[in-house]
Amino acid sequence: MKLHWSPKSPYVRKVMILIEELDAANDIELVRSVAAMTQPNKQLMLDNPLSKIPTLVLSDGTRLFDSVVICEYLNDLYKGEFFPSGHQEKWQALQWHALGDGLLDALILWRNERERAVPLDALLAAFELKALATLDVLENEVEDIRASKFTIGLVSLVCALGYLDYRFDALKWRSKAPKLSQWYETIETRPSVHNTLPIEG
Repeated sequence: MKLHWSPKSPYVRKVMILIEELDAANDIELVRSVAAMTQPNKQLMLDNPLSKIPTLVLSDGTRLFDSVVICEYLNDLYKGEFFPSGHQEKWQALQWHALGDGLLDALILWRNERERAVPLDALLAAFELKALATLDVLENEVEDIRASKFTIGLVSLVCALGYLDYRFDALKWRSKAPKLSQWYETIETRPSVHNTLPIEG
């Protein structure tokens, strides 16, 4: 298998965490791929017309995207337990996954907007409001998060919070969600989380 990846992408990080957790690294070739929003990567587009990462190419040529599809495929292939089947566990995991990915979506758009020559103040304020509201929700759910198994939901939350650290230091999210920050500091020591921290390069 071949994975288009980048060490900076939080969506790629979700897949890389599962690869480590499922001990699948020896089966997957990593292909460093740049996926800038304003500069479509023609080579990447041969495997994904959207020019987005992560993109997984299977040995038979089948192409899978986006991160949740790839994660679910790897979970099934390696018989993982990141997508629970029990009713309550399943929907809680998927809800946290949607919240984590939704926060990431907003953060990516926020970062793109703030880097424009003339950012729109109303958009910047809206993205900040959404991020802070999401942190409030997670702060209130932290006891359930602590009690949960390491599902796809927690993987998504880890990647969103890690991206806040990486790109939004000025937000100082840890002081706004101290219990959530404590949980994150603990989960950060998990090898798959620690080994996939975003880096420049």
